[in-house]
Order: sequence, then structure tokens, then C-alpha cells
Amino acid sequence: MKHSATSLLLAGSLLAPVEAMADLLLWQDNSLTYLNGIDFKIDPPRQQTLTFEHSSGWSFGDLFLFVDGIKYNTEANNGAGDGHTFYGELSPRLSFGKISGADLSFGPIKDVLLAATYEFGEDDVDAYLLGPAVDLAIPGFDYFQLNTYLRRPDGKRDGRNVWQITPAWSYTIPAGKSDVVIDGFIDWVVDNDDSYHANLHINPQIKYDLAKAMGWGQKFYVGVEYDYWKHKYGIDNDSSLSKDILGGTNQSAISLLVKAHF
Repeated sequence: MKHSATSLLLAGSLLAPVEAMADLLLWQDNSLTYLNGIDFKIDPPRQQTLTFEHSSGWSFGDLFLFVDGIKYNTEANNGAGDGHTFYGELSPRLSFGKISGADLSFGPIKDVLLAATYEFGEDDVDAYLLGPAVDLAIPGFDYFQLNTYLRRPDGKRDGRNVWQITPAWSYTIPAGKSDVVIDGFIDWVVDNDDSYHANLHINPQIKYDLAKAMGWGQKFYVGVEYDYWKHKYGIDNDSSLSKDILGGTNQSAISLLVKAHF
């Protein structure tokens, strides 16, 4: 009898955090994307990428995570010549509206948040970002975020205490029996810091929901991703390093993609 009571207490203690987590988690979405692209700069011009993405809404904010596994077809100019690398970002946001229970909407603004991002990957790329954000109600858009960050790279790298503006959006267009989704982000680093140059990274995807058209159930997209990056990695395109060694740092790359949600 004592053994049964102990077992029930143990089971209850294990289930309690799960139930609490279920109360906090409002929704989540996970996906895998395969990309095959050309015309990249600094890194090899042709790349294949497998991306895991997670997004979720919580009672106190939201979370976005992605991890890229990148396969190079040739040796990279930046020293990553082992044929592959990885890169990821973890981006939690705290919602002042959700935490306070107050309606903070005014004009086009739906909510006010505190946004953070941790950038991580191979070699010396880690950085920490923190700053204010707003969610906007723009007609037709599924969502539109406007995040601003103060960047703090790990170690003694240049690019410390420069500001970055990052809008992210999704827009759905009905197309016959299915939909076309246009989503993506912009990272605009507006400041210079010694060798680190202000840069603009625009990364939209245009995707057709093939699963919806075929009646398969789960979302399965086919489409393209466009990647424009002016002064990629903060390397000035007009510098002698860029022109003589890297062949320029203004990137205009395109990739075919397939994306499955689960």
C-alpha cells in the first residue's frame, strides 16, 4: 500500500511540470526545409542546406529557433573548407501585453515586446542581441514583427554595440485549391564598427502549398528562396579584401526549396 502511494506521488510529481508546460504553451509548429542554391558570395557559390525550424506561442511571449546544416560543394574563401558547416539562431520574445494582462494595442501596434536572439555556429560567429520589438496589425499579413536589437558579438570581434533592425512577416495569397505563402525577414545592421561594416540582408521565400492542392493533409511547400546580402558578414564590398580576395561581398543568391511541416 505504501509502495502504491509512493508510486502515485512520484507519478504526480513527474506529470505536474508537463501539465504546467501544457498550460504555458499555446501553439507550436515545426518544419524541415531542403534548399539547393547558387551564386553565394564568400562561401562557395553552390550550397545545399537542410534547415530545422521551430516556432511557438506561449502565455508570456513567443519563440523562434532555426538550425542550418550547410553542405559546400567547393572550398570556401572564408576558411571553412571542410565541406560543411552549421549556423543557427534562438530568438525568444517576452510580450508585455501577455505578462501584464493589459491591452497595449494602439494604432497599427498590436503588442510591445522585449526581443532577444542568440546567434551560434561553427568558428567565431556567436553573438547576443537584445532590444525592443512590436507586433503590427497590417491588413492582409498573417503576422508582421518589427524587432530592434543591440548587437554584442562574443569575444573581441568588431561589431559591438551596433544596432540591427529586423522585420519578419508572412503573407498568404489564395491560389486555386491551395495557397502561395510569401514570408521572410530582413536584417539591417545600421552602424559601422571598425572593420565591421553596416550591412543589409533580405531573405524572402515564395512557396506553394502542394499538400493542400493534392489533399495530403500536412503542409508541404515547394518554391524558391532569394538571398540578398549587401556587405555580407559586415565586410565592406568596396574594400581591397573584398575585391582582391573574396570577389565582392554583395550577394544575390537563389535557391530551390521543399519544406515539410510536422
